Amino acid sequence: MSAPVRMLFDVEGALRESALDCEADVFRTVYGNSRDELDEEYGPYDADSVFLVVAAGDDVVGAVRLLPPGGRAGLKTLVELEREPWSVDGRRSAVAAGLDMATTWEVATLGVRRDAGALGQRLAVALYHGLITVCRANAMSAYVAVLDERVRRMLGSVGLTSRALPGTTTAPYLGSAASTPVYTLCAPTLAAQRSRFPDAHRLVTLGIGLDGVDVPPFDEFRLRADRWTSRDTRDLAALTPARVLA
Repeated sequence: MSAPVRMLFDVEGALRESALDCEADVFRTVYGNSRDELDEEYGPYDADSVFLVVAAGDDVVGAVRLLPPGGRAGLKTLVELEREPWSVDGRRSAVAAGLDMATTWEVATLGVRRDAGALGQRLAVALYHGLITVCRANAMSAYVAVLDERVRRMLGSVGLTSRALPGTTTAPYLGSAASTPVYTLCAPTLAAQRSRFPDAHRLVTLGIGLDGVDVPPFDEFRLRADRWTSRDTRDLAALTPARVLA
């Protein structure tokens, strides 16, 4: 990988297409999913998807697909809970977890190309740092995801712990032998990371020692204003715990 590696948020055009190719490559090699299967699963969410990437030149080598709140299709994790193997009411589960749906995002996919070789771990850490910076820059209160247990353990090893969404268990899902619908509350998780995983906090959250990746300024991790104003926020308030439990 001779080209300089840079991180970018909310990419468009050729870089977005490269992010989709990277996502498809990761899911094919790790979980055996075809591009057609991914299109069927994630196509309804494409218009709402925002990609955080690490790229070598114009080639994306690692990507995170994020869904901000207010998308027309909803948050995929909560929609998936309605289906097998969980058959759980996603909204009730979110309320039971205490999630504020106006500020809860989705981590829909996350992965680094296998051919990144020895750089793979460094690129993964860079993506974790980017994800936490997106959390901080956009006042994200929590995120939800369906995580393969191996990925969940990797995130937990750097202090990014998660809890199973109420009513769910670990089960096979989209080629993964063991995946769990989870949520992470950002502020308490980062506070615990700072206390229990100080080295990981410096590297992953603060980005100190994250060598070899050009990270943009903090402001460039904020979702563009036009992205927010185009979103459907009409019923988000009705999903917050305060309204539901009142």
